[in-house]
Amino acid sequence: MRFLNDKTLEKLRSAGAVPDLSGTRYTLVEFLARGGMGAVYIAEDQSLKRRVALKVLETEDPEGTLAGRLLREARVLVQLEHPGIVPVHDAGTLADGRVFYVMKFVEGAQLDQFLANVPVLSERLRLFLRICEAVSFAHSRGILHRDLKPANIMVGAFGEVLVMDWGLAKILDPRWSGNSNRDENETRFASKPEPGANNQNTQATGATGDGIVMGTPGYMSPEQASGQIASLDVRSDIFSLGKLLEFMTARQAASRTGKLPRALRAICEKAAATNPSDRYATVSALADDISRFLDGQPVSAYRENLLERTQRFYYRYQAAILLILMYLAMRVMFVLYPRH
Repeated sequence: MRFLNDKTLEKLRSAGAVPDLSGTRYTLVEFLARGGMGAVYIAEDQSLKRRVALKVLETEDPEGTLAGRLLREARVLVQLEHPGIVPVHDAGTLADGRVFYVMKFVEGAQLDQFLANVPVLSERLRLFLRICEAVSFAHSRGILHRDLKPANIMVGAFGEVLVMDWGLAKILDPRWSGNSNRDENETRFASKPEPGANNQNTQATGATGDGIVMGTPGYMSPEQASGQIASLDVRSDIFSLGKLLEFMTARQAASRTGKLPRALRAICEKAAATNPSDRYATVSALADDISRFLDGQPVSAYRENLLERTQRFYYRYQAAILLILMYLAMRVMFVLYPRH
């Protein structure tokens, strides 16, 4: 592990680019990523001798609004103790006045990078089910993510799948938030995405209905994009999951015919339906359809015709059917050509 030397740190601190960790038990190692209102650094926890990820407010915040949002993100994560969600270890204020929190450092790759080495459709769908598990758990705790996209999914070095960046989370159930149900420090949105855009940027600006929101064009639901913050529910995240599923099943994951199976396309379309009432009611229902597709069973999102039902039955029991056919063929051979 190579630490930044004192001269480099002092130079960067003078430019306001690096947090001052004096007075904490952490030593800066290196810059990791930047996004939205904060930057993430790798740091060394001197007390426990382990590497951690330290997220610190980086944007000017004279009114303290963003500081409140960053600490709120940490409090949300504390409520979400799940293998698919990164745990928070610590939070506080640095010597330079900026708030921070410390979380587990995850080594791995973003989902879009990881998928380059996963050409098999079934493997991609199993990864998607792991994402659904974490999001479904958050929903059971009354929390929406609101920014599900490839850049916010990490796959660790040992295959662990983690849903990251809960900075835009909306608390639906005050029992899990420690305060009111009001979405404090709500920020406002958003310009509409260009058709076909796959923009990974998190922020856009413009006027809206009852609020301005932050999110990612191409992945946020229509109701989120139009600023209907008060009416958002789990179906908004389900829309994002539908778009994520479209992304994960595109190109390399296409079947041998060059197209996705109709049942899988129907699942994508139902999850990402424009009208919330046309989507899956829960993440579990979406995951159940994916599991049924993987098991060669009919899915709720698609009504098969007789030919498709026959084909699905054949592919599911192909080995058994071939063995039976071989047995029958041998019996016929014995009847037609009996031994003398």
